[in-house]
Amino acid sequence: MIDFLTYRVGRLLFALPFGIFGIIHFMMGRDMAGVVPDFIPGGIVWVYLIGAALLGACFCFVTQRWVREAALLLALLLLIFVGTVHVPGVMAETPNALFNLLKDTSLAGGALLLAGLYTNHDDDEEIEESI
Repeated sequence: MIDFLTYRVGRLLFALPFGIFGIIHFMMGRDMAGVVPDFIPGGIVWVYLIGAALLGACFCFVTQRWVREAALLLALLLLIFVGTVHVPGVMAETPNALFNLLKDTSLAGGALLLAGLYTNHDDDEEIEESI
């Protein structure tokens, strides 16, 4: 029972918000374009690209394909957000910046834990078979 909760339910609960965040990036792209730092050209293109990346990570976690790679890339993406968006926001005393910094830092940690879970397996299906 505990394996079912940790491997399946936990993985799906971790994946679900990224799918929702990805959809939100597409639905509210114009509103989110202002969050892209000024030193990064492209604005709204990055919002849509990030939305696709978040949906891709969610898909990988749900289907258990390329989980380790997706989790490592997701952690990198979240840490880039921390460094380029949230830390400057905290320094500028932007509302909710500290909350978002802590949220993305903890989600990056969770992604790294998920990647670590899938590190010692040649194929993602081995984890599913062990349950």
